[in-house]
Amino acid sequence: MDRSETGDGETNVTLQQKLIAEVKAVALAMVYFASWLLFLLAIKHLVLAEYQIEFSDMSKAVFGVLVLSKVVLVLEHVPLGVKVQSAPAWVDVLLRTILYALGVLIVLILERAFESRHEYGGFGAALSGVLGNLNMAHVWVNTLAVTASLLVYNALRVIRINLGEEQLLRVFLKPVPKDRLQ
Repeated sequence: MDRSETGDGETNVTLQQKLIAEVKAVALAMVYFASWLLFLLAIKHLVLAEYQIEFSDMSKAVFGVLVLSKVVLVLEHVPLGVKVQSAPAWVDVLLRTILYALGVLIVLILERAFESRHEYGGFGAALSGVLGNLNMAHVWVNTLAVTASLLVYNALRVIRINLGEEQLLRVFLKPVPKDRLQ
C-alpha cells in the first residue's frame, strides 16, 4: 500500500509519492512552457533568417524553461493577500501574471547586464548601459512571450482549482458538445 494510515484515520503521503508528484508537476510545467518557448524561438528564427542572421540560444532557453517552471510552481502556493483571495478569480490571474512578468523582465535585464559586463567594464556599468540602451527589443520580445504564457497558465490554474484536475483534463480530452458549437 502506498499510503500509511495514522491512528486517527488520516492517511500520510509517502516521501516517494510526494517526489513523484513534484517531478510530474515540474515535467508538465516544463512541457507547457517549452511549447511556448519553441513557438517564440521559431518566430525569432524566421524573422532573423530574413536578415540572414544566425540564431542559437537553445541551451539557455532549456535552462530558462526549467527555472521558470519550478519558480511558477513554487509561487502558485504564495498567497497574494486577503483582498485578492476574496476578489474575483480574474484579479488573482491578472496580479500573478503582472508580478511574474515583472520578475521575468528584471531577470532578463540582469542577465543581459551580466553577459555584457566585460564590454562595459563591470556589472554596474553594464546594467546602466543595458537600461539606457533603446534597443532592448530582445528583452521585450522574450518578456511579452513569457507574459502571454504566464497569463494562460494562471488562467488554467484558476480553472483547475475550481473544476479539479480530473475535470479539467476531461474538458480538453473529450470533443466539444455539438449543440454548443453553434
